[in-house]
Amino acid sequence: MSLIAEEKAKAVLDACRRDGIMLATAESCTGGLIAAALTDIAGSSDVVDRGFVTYSNAAKEEMIGVPSPLIAEFGAVSKEVALAMAEGALAHSRAGISVAVTGIAGPGGGTPEKPVGLVHITAMRESGTVLHRECRFGDLGRDGIRHATVIAALDLMLEILAA
Repeated sequence: MSLIAEEKAKAVLDACRRDGIMLATAESCTGGLIAAALTDIAGSSDVVDRGFVTYSNAAKEEMIGVPSPLIAEFGAVSKEVALAMAEGALAHSRAGISVAVTGIAGPGGGTPEKPVGLVHITAMRESGTVLHRECRFGDLGRDGIRHATVIAALDLMLEILAA
């Protein structure tokens, strides 16, 4: 984990402790890297409830209740699916905040409408506050896109925790 990710992860954990809430992650393109960044920090077990790695569409549907018609209509990499993933992570955990990511890390899989480097990130609080970001990182390479997504997800969590 980079020093930047480590500092941001510590800040997220501290903010959750301050607010007395636990967190959950729902990850597709990052494959658990956000949860790993958070749980790399000693003592994170008092804040991190669980992480869902929902790489396949079936996993999104079965583990966190993303409706298959939503995926069929908008595609797995969409704002709508990221929102449903964040909502599902809250509904299937004891967390008060969730973050969800879905994107195209490459090297293949991109289209002109949804190019490699497109990632949708949603942070949601059980109170109903929702933040969404569409990131277009460009083709930074698979590792670069995944790392940039972790940083952006931690930033969005910090933003919603400050709201």
